[in-house]
Amino acid sequence: MTNDPALGMAGQACAFWRATARPPRLIKARENIVYQIWLADGRPAALRLHRPGYQSEGAIRAELDWTAELARLGQPVPPPVAGHDGGWTCTVANRVASVVGWRDGAAIGASDRRLDGDAAAQAGLFDRIGQLVGGIHNASDRIGFARAPDRPRWDIDGLLGDAPLWGCFWQNPALTGPEADLINAARASARRWLQGQTPPTGDFGLIHADVLRENVLDGPDGLALIDFDDSGYGFRLYDLGTALVQSLEEPHLPLLARALARGYGAARGTAAPDLQSLTLFTLLRAMASCGWIVTRAHPHDPRQRFYAERALSLARHWLAGTTPLG
Repeated sequence: MTNDPALGMAGQACAFWRATARPPRLIKARENIVYQIWLADGRPAALRLHRPGYQSEGAIRAELDWTAELARLGQPVPPPVAGHDGGWTCTVANRVASVVGWRDGAAIGASDRRLDGDAAAQAGLFDRIGQLVGGIHNASDRIGFARAPDRPRWDIDGLLGDAPLWGCFWQNPALTGPEADLINAARASARRWLQGQTPPTGDFGLIHADVLRENVLDGPDGLALIDFDDSGYGFRLYDLGTALVQSLEEPHLPLLARALARGYGAARGTAAPDLQSLTLFTLLRAMASCGWIVTRAHPHDPRQRFYAERALSLARHWLAGTTPLG
């Protein structure tokens, strides 16, 4: 979609939120199109034009109900902003629109560059990320949020079933036949491990499901978590695996993994997650990403192989009973 039609939709949505004092400023135009806008009282906010066919309007409203409660409990997330009729959403053309409060700060990193700072600084950052995620999980348990049937379920079937949420990762075109067999062997082993947990779901509840560097902001009030588009019900440690997956090539990976686990355990009031569990959930995220890229890039795009290599490396570790995390 070109910028002009999207800008027209943004203008229509701004009228619903009575945010017309200044023109919308494009922030990103990927699957969701995001603009910075200014509300009638001058406050900045983020307008999201949601990608068609991914989340239903009911699912988007459920996400916003959840983040509204998280914000009310003091969690550093963008609170939703109601439109002139009191609702969270409106529809413009073929997209659902929503608005959330603006969070000051810069993303802690990006997928295409290594982390800044020395080992101690990076470990301190990951300890803080663990605390951030743990605090959001704690608050989510307090909310007692009723399950919305149309939010994603990052459960055994959603991650490892015959039709995973982000696609059949074992069919990534960059995988050779033997590599696909290895991925499927790890998939079967991971499924057995998860089914053997007590209870079978382990620690399961509302999760963000996309704790990537670009979704963690560091601002004047500390770390904040944005972009709950993929959020749903799933294994809590999947959020930690997602936070680690972009650091698999970092030289201080074991230090980062231990710091993340330590911060999370401290926030949750539990023991830090063990390295075997963290390895598994990082593998699950790598597998999901290996499926995600299939429909978003040409079969010969080098990103296909990049995501396949990450999944293969972790699959080999998992099947061998080893870990790259320490």
